[in-house]
Amino acid sequence: MAETSSIAPYNGLILKSSQGLFIIFEEKQTYKTMKKNLVAEALGTFILVFAGTGAIIINDVTGALGHVGVALTFGFVIVALIYSFAHISGAHFNPAVTIAFLIMGEVEKLKALQYIVAQILGGILASITLYWLMFENITSLEQVHYLGATLPSGSSEQTFVFELILTFILMLVISASAVHGKAIKDFAGLAIGLTVGLEAMFAGPITGASMNPARSIAPAIVSGQLDHLWMYIVAPIIGAIIASIVFVKLIKCQDSNECGG
Repeated sequence: MAETSSIAPYNGLILKSSQGLFIIFEEKQTYKTMKKNLVAEALGTFILVFAGTGAIIINDVTGALGHVGVALTFGFVIVALIYSFAHISGAHFNPAVTIAFLIMGEVEKLKALQYIVAQILGGILASITLYWLMFENITSLEQVHYLGATLPSGSSEQTFVFELILTFILMLVISASAVHGKAIKDFAGLAIGLTVGLEAMFAGPITGASMNPARSIAPAIVSGQLDHLWMYIVAPIIGAIIASIVFVKLIKCQDSNECGG
């Protein structure tokens, strides 16, 4: 007579009995899940950098897109990526966003670190790919803004504050549209993508409108243009952290259910 199948958790193991005993480690399942998450973050950041900075490079070479076209490319690709990968990894694609979610308690430290590494590697691979693809069309890296690197047109102070505020706004939209308990999350991708496109449209000519350290690190490292990179790392992280604190303290807790009231 066959044994009755049953599944029972025991000390970190899942035991399954059905004409035999099979032991499946939860750690193995966790590893598989994390692997999918990291692949999604790396692939998503690759696509973001490939499409966004690729638009900058192609516009510099052909003049076909214009500034508005470049800004819309960034916005459109973010919308597509969120709806494609949010259910897998959360669709961060941005170390500043990941750090903000860490501050909010949405991700653990190790997971945040792994996400950031995956994002940066995905971005760098995209910049390498673009350089390889467009090499025959360019005479110098300066011609294509150093592979679409973010470079300030004004002072360092102006750029730093701009990037801080832009990322603050972006992170606030992300939190309010995708994290808040009463948010209509089906529209989060549109809200976030439109915010990126809007900010790139009006602030791009001044700072490059990075709002994303991985997006800036990738072309900077591949092209060797590192002069202003620190601003595009530090300012977005600070802006995102401030937004996460504002959201938790002033927005999220206005909801009585979430505040325990």
